[in-house]
Amino acid sequence: MSTLLLALGLVMIVEGLAYALAPSLVERMLEMLRSLPETAVRQIGWLVVVSGAILIWLALQLGAA
Repeated sequence: MSTLLLALGLVMIVEGLAYALAPSLVERMLEMLRSLPETAVRQIGWLVVVSGAILIWLALQLGAA
């Protein structure tokens, strides 16, 4: 459970930094996502999910947790 909280905290820090340091870039990225077809956005989402799972697996293999 503590590892999950740690991961969630790290995600929140990274997301928060993006909004704090480059809000105009985030706004442009959101506009770009709105212009993409729904299937493309869904594929990007799955790509991020799979990449995250691979990173978690790699961290566990390297001795995290």
